[in-house]
Amino acid sequence: FYYLTVANENYAHPTIPDDSKIIEGILKGLYLLRPSSSQQGPRVQLMSSGPILRETIAAAELLESNHGVTADVWSAPSFNELGRDVQTTVRWNRLHPSEPPKKSYVQEVLEGHDGPVVAATDFVKAYPEQIRPALDRRFVTLGTDGFGRRDTRAKLRGYFEIDRYHVTIAALSALAEEGAIPRDKVEEAITRYEIDRDKDDPAQG
Repeated sequence: FYYLTVANENYAHPTIPDDSKIIEGILKGLYLLRPSSSQQGPRVQLMSSGPILRETIAAAELLESNHGVTADVWSAPSFNELGRDVQTTVRWNRLHPSEPPKKSYVQEVLEGHDGPVVAATDFVKAYPEQIRPALDRRFVTLGTDGFGRRDTRAKLRGYFEIDRYHVTIAALSALAEEGAIPRDKVEEAITRYEIDRDKDDPAQG
């Protein structure tokens, strides 16, 4: 069986480069789409898929230009494939306690890419949560739990808190939790991007 996920939004897709490592990543479910343009300052890893990948790329630009945070952007064609690999690795390690533990694909590709991970998709949060057992760092998931109540894509993404501004704030909040930046930097971003912190939680709507 084969399945295709389609969306009712037109946007340009990047071409597949002639790079065996990236092609392997596409098939396995994760590859580095855009390395950070700088190696200075606090660092985060941003993951996304589908239309929200464009919001994540925009968030990386906001983080770097407005907040002095370096951000690597990862395209995740399939958190399902990543999750299966994680579970297989966990099972193997559990049943081979006397052997050196294996690493999942997610662990392997994230080596050398420091900082908390923020994963944003237009699926429910449980979709990217599949890789949590593989991560030994702070991991924040953003998704569309709840019911949409807006009339445009931009408003809907803002309502579900998966747009570029919420991805940016999630990254800053994760860095603040780790002590990498002051907490008032998160407050400044919430004010700067006019985020309504008192609106209803979409997951409870």
